[in-house]
Amino acid sequence: MTALDPGDPPVDTIETVVPFASPATRAGEPYATAPQRYDGLLLAGFGGPEGQDDVIPFLRNVTRGRGIPDERLEEVAHHYRHFGGVSPINAQNRALKAALEAELARRGIDLPVYWGNRNWAPYLDDAVREAADDGRPRLLAFATSAYSSFSSCRQYREDFARVLTDTGLSGTVTIDKIRQFFDHPGFVDSFVPGVVDALAELRGAGGAAPRVLFTTHSIPIDDARRSGPSELGLGDGGAYEAQHRAVAEAVMQRVVQRDARMADVEWELVYQSRSGPASQPWLEPDICDRIAELPAEGVKTVAIVPIGFVSDHMEVMWDLDNEALEAAEEAGMRAIRTPTPGVDPTFVTGIVDLVEERMAAVPREERVHATEYGPWFDVCRPACCENVRSGFRPAAAGIAP
Repeated sequence: MTALDPGDPPVDTIETVVPFASPATRAGEPYATAPQRYDGLLLAGFGGPEGQDDVIPFLRNVTRGRGIPDERLEEVAHHYRHFGGVSPINAQNRALKAALEAELARRGIDLPVYWGNRNWAPYLDDAVREAADDGRPRLLAFATSAYSSFSSCRQYREDFARVLTDTGLSGTVTIDKIRQFFDHPGFVDSFVPGVVDALAELRGAGGAAPRVLFTTHSIPIDDARRSGPSELGLGDGGAYEAQHRAVAEAVMQRVVQRDARMADVEWELVYQSRSGPASQPWLEPDICDRIAELPAEGVKTVAIVPIGFVSDHMEVMWDLDNEALEAAEEAGMRAIRTPTPGVDPTFVTGIVDLVEERMAAVPREERVHATEYGPWFDVCRPACCENVRSGFRPAAAGIAP
């Protein structure tokens, strides 16, 4: 590859600590210190089936390498089959792609959006090939997962590396990744109106103050412990738990700023969508278990806030709108599930703010963030977010391993 601009240092003079990276981050500094022009924005999603025949093949992709038989997969498949075999996530990413394209165009940023998924069509491989065919080799990736863990960050980075290697484009295409955006105001603020509205409605019913349950996907404790750089010393929950707690606190602070009557509302972090064997410890408490306990504590109403999710995909529609709301009904409680960011203008604007931040290499001390853990790193640190079951594999946008 040649240098991007006349002012760039020649590529062969830059020590390559971060594989597959642009010149701006190839040396491995935690934060980009030199402006970088990108050719395209890679919207990286999880993917989901779009028909009954897709369900089992999709779940095989999700669980590849774990040897799970189809009979076990069918236990999860009924969630998708309940909705005609169609996950809402692809439609939501189509909407997000269109919203990002509109916001980029509004700001005059020439950055086409290429969308690819990890587990279902359109695949990341196809998106990266399309960008290369279009003559746009320097990509900035936005993964639709806000927090740090193997499944929400490193697995995407490993997929970027795999795609570049498998397609033979590793010497032509580079992929950098936008920092984890858990505490960017565009993400945090998008939850606030829904929480304010839910609490006002629940409080209007009278009685004890509502309880807020911030919920996110549970992960194995071993994975949680290894989320984020180990030198941060964040305990058994690692960066994954610490980031979620910090964002929940930031949301509640903003709620109280909007409505001082909510100052006495208590909140807690709960988990959902556990899928591992019973012998493997996962983050707890489970949201349905916690809901069942709340009446004995005098709690009569609850706001369920899916703070771990960007859009209303299957874990929201089934695990919350179905199972959690049923658990609340069985417990004799009134519950409201608040919206996810989706294509809320606050969220979409925040994503493009992050694109501009990275392109301009905004200094760390000038970057906006809503918690003590931000702004997160542009370049993932060594040994970050290990998968203890399979170890480290080559990954883009970070220092090995």
